[in-house]
Amino acid sequence: MDKVLDLYQFGILIFKTILVFAITLIHVAFTTYAERKIIGRAQARFGPKEVGPHGILQPLADFLKIFGKEDIIPQAAYKTVFKIAPVIVFAFTTVNLTVLPFEQGFILADLNIGVLFILASASLAVYGIILAGWASNSRYSFLGGLRSAAQVLSYEIALALSLASVVLMADSLKLNDIVLAQYNSVFGFYAIPQIIGFGVFVIAAFAETNRTPFDLPEAETELVAGYLTEYSAFRYALFFLGEYTAMYVMASLISLCYLGGWTVPKYVIALLPFLEKVPGIIWFLLKVYFFIFLYIWVRATFPRYRFDQLLNLGWKVLIPLGFVNLFITILIKKFSA
Repeated sequence: MDKVLDLYQFGILIFKTILVFAITLIHVAFTTYAERKIIGRAQARFGPKEVGPHGILQPLADFLKIFGKEDIIPQAAYKTVFKIAPVIVFAFTTVNLTVLPFEQGFILADLNIGVLFILASASLAVYGIILAGWASNSRYSFLGGLRSAAQVLSYEIALALSLASVVLMADSLKLNDIVLAQYNSVFGFYAIPQIIGFGVFVIAAFAETNRTPFDLPEAETELVAGYLTEYSAFRYALFFLGEYTAMYVMASLISLCYLGGWTVPKYVIALLPFLEKVPGIIWFLLKVYFFIFLYIWVRATFPRYRFDQLLNLGWKVLIPLGFVNLFITILIKKFSA
């Protein structure tokens, strides 16, 4: 009987895993469509219009096209590492989906160190980019890999410092506990009391995912496509999927750690009781979609930073602000205890 129960629970876990990954990949596909439409409108264009009604099937056409292309490996490349690099990026990015609670009780792996796990796996994903730059045996790719290493070294510290303050306030590294701690707090979320950390985290999240204005590892105007220069077909697609999945992971982390995840503040429910009937996952997705829109809006609005500006912002502004925010949080915890 126990074996049957274990098999049943294992089957449910497999089903949930497949469901989460399938939904994420669908989101990634249509985020590319939304991005092209929004940026098109920002630039007084229409964006995709030809494939399907209003271009809605453009992601499917792109998918078929990119997976139908020839997989070209440069003759001078270090072939084994060249092939493994995109898999490393994709694997260590998507594994973060397993520890994200989308709603109360809906989580694949409810780890006690969820925050630490995401920081660690996000750091490991960068090794794929560095290896891709080195293994391509191209100057453009190598420079892109070096930039990515320097960028992550700078902004990972700011990211960790801002999250350390959240962990101190919630007294837990568990994402479920952080959400519930926010729900039971005065404000209902940590974005207000942790306004400095919130700002630092949002900016660092753009750099962590190599998005504009911090897309220096790719930098088309200088490095052709940076670490992606020598990649094609499905290996290029793996990098692409990894980047957009990382955007959703960071947007989810912001929602969970600063905006209460799937919860709505108690005082809002008291004013508008009907909101309590809205499923938690709807609130969670709305918050995530807002930050995905922010990613796209910033890309359409801001120019790319120079590399020295990128490092100066990380080391001279964000990291000191992260330490200040952490110090203030420690003082508040000390004197309020």
